[in-house]
Amino acid sequence: MTTQMTEKTLFGRTALVTGGSRGIGAATALRLAQEGADVAVTYVNGKEAAEDVVRAVEALGRRAVALRADAGDPEEAASAVTAAVRHLGRLDVLVNNAGVGVMGPLESLSPADVDRVLAVNVRGVFLTSRAAAAVMPRGGRIITVGSCLTQRAPGAGGTLYAMSKAALVGLTKALARELGERGITANIVHPGPTDTDMNPAHGPYAAGQAAVTALGRFGTAREVAETIVHLAGAAYMTGAEVAVDGGHAA
Repeated sequence: MTTQMTEKTLFGRTALVTGGSRGIGAATALRLAQEGADVAVTYVNGKEAAEDVVRAVEALGRRAVALRADAGDPEEAASAVTAAVRHLGRLDVLVNNAGVGVMGPLESLSPADVDRVLAVNVRGVFLTSRAAAAVMPRGGRIITVGSCLTQRAPGAGGTLYAMSKAALVGLTKALARELGERGITANIVHPGPTDTDMNPAHGPYAAGQAAVTALGRFGTAREVAETIVHLAGAAYMTGAEVAVDGGHAA
């Protein structure tokens, strides 16, 4: 009988997952660690949850650190990269996961809503990506979490959120072109309805969201994380939009 050894595809690499204290971010941090990466996660209010993620990563034998950084603050968005490198020694993978969603009819959205959503979902991603690109070695990976609403808007109320996530498509494709000569890839993952604290599979709006997918159900954070981690190890995918949406856009 032979024993198969599972190769850890990211052994020796380090990653920063923004908004990594819960949901897709937390699931991604754990999957990265399972593949051998050391992981830094950022949080704003969920310190205890972020520390739980750190303990879970350390239980897998990897190094981890929780960093408080508000992606909506231009200084903190960029300084998260500096802090991750200081703690882990380098940065190979950036997962831009932090985001906010303000949903509602156009007339209900205030200028403050617009400013906050664009600051976190667009400006923060740009600044964090720029800071990461400045320190990443050849073979670095930038993976951004978008939204299925960039590909199909099945109902009203998502205008501001969809706009912010659509901006990330352009950013990702331009990053792929600009960083390609350095062997750094940039890709974007579009989750469909995903069971998280922010959008639970049994919440008041869940039935309608599930019905719009081809599979008729919510995805799990782990299912989205699997694709993010695949991209973290993929050398010949860049500038790509990858839907993990249960057929939401079908």
